[in-house]
Amino acid sequence: MSVPTTRPGPDWPCQVRTPGSYDWERSAARWLRELVPARYASYPAFVRHPVLLARHAQVQVEHEIRMARTALQTARADLPRMGLHEGVIEHTIKLYAAEVMQLQHLARSVRAVTQALAGAGR
Repeated sequence: MSVPTTRPGPDWPCQVRTPGSYDWERSAARWLRELVPARYASYPAFVRHPVLLARHAQVQVEHEIRMARTALQTARADLPRMGLHEGVIEHTIKLYAAEVMQLQHLARSVRAVTQALAGAGR
């Protein structure tokens, strides 16, 4: 078996070994389990089929992106009514914007791992 020596692409998570290398699927499953609520990570179907765990992680991250976008879009209207100082509001808006960007990168990483797991299962 040929073992790749470089990561598959810029979105590939550094916590996951390169596809084709020793134990890469286990490293992928370990990383994916960190992205979903603990109760899901222990479901037997997700343990036996990491590609199912990857699919669920994709859904989870997409949901988190929607939540962060909603929080960002509603912050200017909602936060002043909560009595927050303008500086806190601006900081919170920057935080939400950064979170959306991080989650989008994470979503690309999950997609890359999902595709690799799906390819390995064929």
